Amino acid sequence: MIGFNKVIKTLIISDFLLQCGWGLIGPIFAIFLIKQIEGGTLVTVGFIAATFWVTKSISQPAIAYFLDLKKGEIDDFNFLVRGMYVANLIPLGYLFSTQIWHLFLLEFIRALAMACVVPSWFGIFTRHIDKGWEAFSWSLQSTGMGLAAGFAAAFGGVIAAFLGFRAVFVLVTIFGLFASSFLLLIRQRLFTKNHFVSKAPLEEPKTPPETKL
Repeated sequence: MIGFNKVIKTLIISDFLLQCGWGLIGPIFAIFLIKQIEGGTLVTVGFIAATFWVTKSISQPAIAYFLDLKKGEIDDFNFLVRGMYVANLIPLGYLFSTQIWHLFLLEFIRALAMACVVPSWFGIFTRHIDKGWEAFSWSLQSTGMGLAAGFAAAFGGVIAAFLGFRAVFVLVTIFGLFASSFLLLIRQRLFTKNHFVSKAPLEEPKTPPETKL
């Protein structure tokens, strides 16, 4: 990716790995819930999805507001990485779930974790985006996410059919932990004080010419 700094490259690759993992779950989660979980129905599938999205949507603005009040990006980075690790351990919880309330609890926790991840990821991405490459940078992020989700959705069904649900959940966690750990590469490149530190040295003021008498 010529013309992109390390922070932008790392965020895009991390997001790609994350979507490679979670995209595996998309086509099989409803089937897993109905077949493997006691009390699982099409109705509960909808309510579990609603639990995630409502919880994330309500808590996310408050977390984003808190992060914007803090100077520098260390807080953003901590929320991002820790939230990613927590969210990507959730699929291991699916392995041991037997009751419907287990999934409600897991999705509630995942929603809070992702509410920490999303605003911090977008905040760091926005501050480090290269001037003049804004549209292309966002398009690469969206394209990578779409390709990862598309291919993962196709393979998710295949893996579940031949190896079972457990294999899918383990793979989701593996991809997710790789994505979380990959973010550690940018820790030393974060802004520590001013969010918008100039990347170019300031020019020294020019001495005005002497006035002729």
